[in-house]
Amino acid sequence: MTDIKPKISDAITKGPAKAPARAMLRAAGYDDEAMARPMVAVVNTWSTVTPCNMHLADLAEPVREGLREGGATPVDFNTIVVSDGITMGGEGMRASLISREVIADSIELAVRGHSLDAAIIMVGCDKTIPAAAMALARLDIPGLVFYGGTILPGCLNGKDLSIQDVFEAVGAHAKGDIDDAELDAVERHACPGAGACGGQFTANTMAMALTMMGIAPMGAADPPAVDDHKPDEARRCGRLAAKLAQEGISARSFVTRESLRNAATAVVASGGSTNAVLHLPAIAAEAGIAFPIETFDELSREVPVITDLKPGGRFLARDLFAAGGIRLFGQRLAEAGMIADIPTCTMRSLHEELGDAQESAGQEVVKSPADPVKRTGGLSILYGDLAPEGGVLKTAGYGTKSFTGPARVFEGEEACFAAVSAREIKAGDVVIIRNEGPKGGPGMREMLAVTAAIAGQGLAGQVALITDGRFSGASHGFVIGHVSPEAAVGGPIALVENGDEVTIDTTTRRIDVAIDWDARRENFSPPPRKSMGGAFDKYARLVSSAAYGATTIPPVRHDQEQGN
Repeated sequence: MTDIKPKISDAITKGPAKAPARAMLRAAGYDDEAMARPMVAVVNTWSTVTPCNMHLADLAEPVREGLREGGATPVDFNTIVVSDGITMGGEGMRASLISREVIADSIELAVRGHSLDAAIIMVGCDKTIPAAAMALARLDIPGLVFYGGTILPGCLNGKDLSIQDVFEAVGAHAKGDIDDAELDAVERHACPGAGACGGQFTANTMAMALTMMGIAPMGAADPPAVDDHKPDEARRCGRLAAKLAQEGISARSFVTRESLRNAATAVVASGGSTNAVLHLPAIAAEAGIAFPIETFDELSREVPVITDLKPGGRFLARDLFAAGGIRLFGQRLAEAGMIADIPTCTMRSLHEELGDAQESAGQEVVKSPADPVKRTGGLSILYGDLAPEGGVLKTAGYGTKSFTGPARVFEGEEACFAAVSAREIKAGDVVIIRNEGPKGGPGMREMLAVTAAIAGQGLAGQVALITDGRFSGASHGFVIGHVSPEAAVGGPIALVENGDEVTIDTTTRRIDVAIDWDARRENFSPPPRKSMGGAFDKYARLVSSAAYGATTIPPVRHDQEQGN
């Protein structure tokens, strides 16, 4: 093969001075032909700790085959994954959001360190997906993201199950509605094998968002992890990554303000995870684009929810695939003028890709904007006394317009979970969990154990829950997260006391508390900052507000954009 254009990898493969580098590469199995081709990183988040990623080692081989077929040379690296589902409700959950930054950093270091020409990043569990897009946007090299796919539903007594059902069964068990044997049966049947959590939770939300952004190939995310077509999609993704490398089409061709807006539209129209409100601004920041969280609120006023997906609806990701997949969902939005036509990593425009949608007869998963599941979108941004920088309300699974009740304040998730388990939370309460923000946690834990236990006790929608931490994509009910500024930096949420009257108004987009704020602040003494050492303390020092994506790079504002 004759090189026509200079390659990034020439820095390690060309010239007499690079003989030592070539000697090392030859020892690793790369011959002259391999070094002459574009060298493409195959970054894998494979691990045996979680079903979300445990099959990615097998899918890597067809990815490599596709790269070779496309005239590129695969170069393998691995990076970490922290399982949200396994760490939920414990100290380990503090590592989850932090892992997003570590994954992005490790990809950058491996790719830049070895002067590679492009990257295909294989992802599964929640934080690996946005981290992959963040890394590609930061590096601005050719590349794409390949999602390993959803888990299939479990089944018990003829009912489909997901991990959401296990968490909610914990609450039902605490209430006494099910016994030990019934809880054990749900646990044993919920997760049948490989794949990411099965509803429109964070993993499937972000896989859909990256597809609608154009940095993940249309159609590749849809087949479940164990579907027979998944290896074919892996091979196709390898060929596409090789073509991107050959043509020099870099990631920021796809990460633009317009494509980010498409991604946010997909989130609100699918009733997707509130975690997208952290992840899309973080991806935008890596590309030098300001992407204010108000975008989600603006879209939710205009864009309806058109999928009937869990956690608020009836169906799972496997059912969306069977109905017609992301293509059908996107086609409905495009027909209504809600999705812009943009370039994608398949070399076809987004509208071209959506034009190939095929709807399964009789499907009930995807509706149309003219006849939606819910008239307004799935996320709202609230401000007011309690959240001057904003808080995120997931609206897809509830119908209440306002909520007023007495505050029940807890310093951290464990204290709240203990109260819920002891059935101390009653209908009408406004539960506040603080000191769980990006700095205060540190790591901004998800509160699924609490929200699921509340739902399992039949109180979803009857109790409001507010936190400076996060909520899992599987959470539903009247839940508000990401309250900023967080308690650890003296945000108003730090000043609320038990019994204070809290009013949430979703029409005016406000959270207010009937107290004398000045008097409270005069008497307030912040608790000492907790130290966990190592990466946790480093993250706490660097991380920005959740209102800007909780990034460890400086947040981007409109006057700082890099020309996008």
